[in-house]
Amino acid sequence: MGLVTVTTVLFSVSAALATLVAVLFFLVLRRPSSGARPDAPGSVSMGVNERLEAMVRELNDALERANEDGRRARFLTELSTSIDLDEVLRRTLDAAAAMPGIDAAMIVLEQGDAGPLVATHGMNAEEAARQPLNGPPGGGKAQAVTVNYRYAPGQTGRNGDLIRGGLFVPLIAEERNAIGTLAVFWRGGDREPSRDEIAAVEELAASSGPAVENARRFREARQLADLDALTELHNRRYFQETLEREVARAQRYERPLGLMVLDLDDFKAINDRTGHLAGDAVLAQAAERVREVVRSADIACRIGGDEFAVILPESTREEAEQLYTRLQRAVSSHPIADVGRLFLSAGIAELRRGDDATSIFARADAALYRAKKAGKGQMSAADDLGESFRR
Repeated sequence: MGLVTVTTVLFSVSAALATLVAVLFFLVLRRPSSGARPDAPGSVSMGVNERLEAMVRELNDALERANEDGRRARFLTELSTSIDLDEVLRRTLDAAAAMPGIDAAMIVLEQGDAGPLVATHGMNAEEAARQPLNGPPGGGKAQAVTVNYRYAPGQTGRNGDLIRGGLFVPLIAEERNAIGTLAVFWRGGDREPSRDEIAAVEELAASSGPAVENARRFREARQLADLDALTELHNRRYFQETLEREVARAQRYERPLGLMVLDLDDFKAINDRTGHLAGDAVLAQAAERVREVVRSADIACRIGGDEFAVILPESTREEAEQLYTRLQRAVSSHPIADVGRLFLSAGIAELRRGDDATSIFARADAALYRAKKAGKGQMSAADDLGESFRR
C-alpha cells in the first residue's frame, strides 16, 4: 500500500513537471518577435502574461505540495516497515527536528509502573527532564500546548542557546488513544508557532503514533518471552544469547566482564519436605531478593531449576565477589516460614583473552561445583590462568 502511494505521488510530480514545461514552451511561442508592430495593444499581452505567471505560481505550489506528499509517503512507508522501537522513535524525532524553525524534539511514552520512556533529538537529558508534560491544570485533554520560557537578564545557558519555547501534542495510536507526547522546541528568539506549524506537528504525531504503538507492543511481547514466568528473571534462552553478545563485545573492545553462576543450597530437601508448590514459592522469593540487589547494568537469569546466573558487564572478578556477598546477605538475612534461612553457593569467572561464551560459563560452573563441595553458603572463583581485561 505504501509503495502504491509513493508511486502515485511521483506520477503526480512528473505530470506537474510536464505541464510546467508545456506552459514555458507556450510562453516562448507567444513572445513578441523583434518585428512586431510597435503600436500593437499591450493590454492583451499583459493580461495573458499575468495569467500565465499565475499558472506558473500555482504549478510551483502544486509541485511543492506533491514533493511534500512524496516525503510524507516515504516516511510513513519506512516507518511502517520497522518494528524496532528505537528505530521508529529515531525516525519520528528526525522528521520532527527537520521541520522549519525546530531545533529539538522529544517523545515521552507512558509505561505504567515502569516509568516513562523518553527519547530526544537535539537536546540533552537535563533539558529533557525539565520540560512540563502534565497537561493543563484543569485536567482536561488539550489538543496542543505551547510553552514560552523567559529567562533572567544575562542568562545565556551553557552554550548561549537556551530553549525559548515548545509545542506539545498527544501521540495518537490507532484506537485514537494518546500513548504519550510528541514535543518540538526552538531556540534563539521568542516566537509563537503558526497554525500551519501546529497542524504539521499534530499530523506527524497522528501518523507516527500507530507505528510507535506497534513497535512498543512488539518490545513488550519480546520482553515477556525473555522472562521466566516463576521468578520474573530472564530465562535460559535470553541468558545464552546475551552472554554470547556481551562476551563478543568485551573481547572486541577489551573490556572486563564477570560471570556468576549460583544455586540454592539444599533446595532438593526443601522440595521433598514442603512439596513442589512450596518450593516454587521459595524460588520466587529468592529471585525477588536477587532482583533487589543486582545493579541495573547486571543481567540476572534463571538458567534451570534452582540455578541462577548473573552477567556483569564492565566488571572484574573482585566486583563479582562483592556482588555475591550482597546477594548472600539479602537471601539469608530473612528466614522463610517452614523453610528457614536460605543460602547461595556461587562460582565466579572473569573473562580472559580468547574466551567465548562456552568457555567462561564452563569455568564459572566448575567453580560452583567446587563451592558446593566446600559446604553451603560458599563462593569459589575460577582458576584463571589467562590474561584478563582490566581498566
